[in-house]
Amino acid sequence: MSSTTRTGTTTVRIDSVPASPDAPDAWAVHGSVLVSEAIDRQVYGHTDLALDAGTVVISVASGDYRRTVRRVAVVDGGADPEDPAGGRTPRPEDVVGRSMIALPLQGNTHTAIVYVGVHPDHRGRGIGTALWEDALAIAREAGRRVILADSTFAPEPPPGPDALEAPTGSGRIPRHDAATTFVLDRGFALEQVVRHSVLELPVPAERLDALRDDARRRADGYRVHVWTDEVPDVWIDQLAVLETRMSTDAPSAGLEIEEDPWDAQRVRTASQDFHDRGQGYVIAAAEHIPTGTLAGFSMVAYPHDKPEVVFQEDTLVLREHRGHGLGLLVKVAVLDELARSRPGSRRVHTWNAQENDHMLAINVALGFAPTSVDAEWQLRLEDAGDAPAG
Repeated sequence: MSSTTRTGTTTVRIDSVPASPDAPDAWAVHGSVLVSEAIDRQVYGHTDLALDAGTVVISVASGDYRRTVRRVAVVDGGADPEDPAGGRTPRPEDVVGRSMIALPLQGNTHTAIVYVGVHPDHRGRGIGTALWEDALAIAREAGRRVILADSTFAPEPPPGPDALEAPTGSGRIPRHDAATTFVLDRGFALEQVVRHSVLELPVPAERLDALRDDARRRADGYRVHVWTDEVPDVWIDQLAVLETRMSTDAPSAGLEIEEDPWDAQRVRTASQDFHDRGQGYVIAAAEHIPTGTLAGFSMVAYPHDKPEVVFQEDTLVLREHRGHGLGLLVKVAVLDELARSRPGSRRVHTWNAQENDHMLAINVALGFAPTSVDAEWQLRLEDAGDAPAG
């Protein structure tokens, strides 16, 4: 699928990203990666979090629980304004912007998650607008009524007239940043600010030992299981329950998010997706011994081609089991396993809602330091009809 749009004097061609790295149009896969890396270098100064080709391909190919459309923009490549590539197949370096439209197929089928990013060297030419309008059309065609989006800023600004405060009362973003202006002009509302923090590894032994001892004292009646790259069948149904509760128990501010149901097959599918995109994972789960049920868990994933990098995935303690130090217990267990099986790991990236004081306190105690913030935006499509095109 391809379309061409004029934005002032710029001609923007938008192409779909294929689900195979061997497809004739796989240049769009690698072009998406290049744009992601350029944006992340500008925001973070590194590419730890940048999109990778495996994730691009797997996300587009997977369709049981989420349909994902990825698109790229190419501009002004040739003499023919209707053919920005100039009659040739574009190259990865011709890609100047990318978008992602994720359409949940189980829970939250009223939503679309949209991301639009433009290479820093090509901003101000209408590329973001072209990608956004294309994404909006896809979301509308799919019958979605709420669009969720995010944007990243580093560092978090201080309080003052140049900061936009989250309605939760926790967290701020730059009010006059171009990304902020872009989404506000299109009718989005800021609902939540998320803190991105990094833990340098290895954690000093004296710090981790003290936290481990404290967690074990408080967690009487619980024991920890640690799994690497596979969830045992005996526990897979209970992990599905925890993942389902993650969608309802984690702070979501004013975002219109409903329960996202998981079952054993979805856990298996998610596990295979990690492997297919070249990542491993560790899960630590706390079992309530008297009942034999899982009360909480923490999961990290790591890309095999970036041996120093670890991503914190979900962490949750069920409401009925809180107050026993289980969040700290499972997080320390994950760090212990990383030190044992992946000693080359040097940093863990994690994200927490700024109003999630309890989990933030655990992370601060472990040594996580804030590095950036993500704005969580929401647009109700019935409110978007008269939004300026920008």
